Amino acid sequence: MHALTVRWSLADAPEGVEEALASYVADTSHARFTGLDGLRFKTWRMRPGEWFEGCYVFDDDAARAAFQESLPSPRVARGFSRRLGTDPRFRDGR
Repeated sequence: MHALTVRWSLADAPEGVEEALASYVADTSHARFTGLDGLRFKTWRMRPGEWFEGCYVFDDDAARAAFQESLPSPRVARGFSRRLGTDPRFRDGR
């Protein structure tokens, strides 16, 4: 299995961003990633005031690479980047 982590800093994020991100996960993210081809599982994690990340685990490197090439997209990375005032950091694990 192959993993990808996408993390945004919350150090300078606006007040209330934690609640907005939790709502995004509940209202949008779950449906968007359920059934994504090659994705074993995805989880969002947050340390308030520190960071927010998505951790993706894929069946193989090809699925991970294809997904990573699609980022940043306006709906995912750029939207969060505008909201948080910072670009994400990507880290792949093999």
